[in-house]
Amino acid sequence: MWHTYVLISLKDENFYIGFTTDINRRIKEHNSGKTKSLYNRRPLKLIHKENFLTEIEAKKREQFLKSGQGRK
Repeated sequence: MWHTYVLISLKDENFYIGFTTDINRRIKEHNSGKTKSLYNRRPLKLIHKENFLTEIEAKKREQFLKSGQGRK
């Protein structure tokens, strides 16, 4: 199972969109500072998650959410 997710920074209220097979592990990595782009934006909170059967579907959804149309 693949997950596309949206996190919000509780520090600056910006969003982060990603996809993974293990959402709990990935959120812990983000909040522990292992993701350089999010290091100074911690803590992060999960605000949205969608499940997909394939990596391709999850990646397509991530790309859509990062697009202008998906951000509306």
